[in-house]
Amino acid sequence: MVFGPFWTHILGYWNERLKRPDKVLFLKYDPVENLNKMADFMGVPFSKEKEKLGVIEEIVKMCSLSNLKELEVNKTGKRYISDHKCYFRKGKLGDWVNYFSPSMAERLQHIMDEKLSPLRLPFKLR
Repeated sequence: MVFGPFWTHILGYWNERLKRPDKVLFLKYDPVENLNKMADFMGVPFSKEKEKLGVIEEIVKMCSLSNLKELEVNKTGKRYISDHKCYFRKGKLGDWVNYFSPSMAERLQHIMDEKLSPLRLPFKLR
């Protein structure tokens, strides 16, 4: 998502998921668990042999923020809204607290509750 409110983006995909659950998958942050869910969702689960060989962990490593930051395409590729140095932040969960005042966080939580809770989509900042 580049433009528009976060909740509009989420609600659009949530509604599409309700219509076509075989086409939209929602995930929470857990790299290994998510890779297994994605592979199952796409109909290509990891074999026990691949798991033993560390394939999942290697994919997690390749998709890590530290690795993605260093890819040449992410340093020099074309972007249409900003330069590359602001594309990746720290990659730390909860770092947003360094940018939001308590009142901003409270307001955002209120907005997210208002927009997402009717669908029972929890969004907790903390």
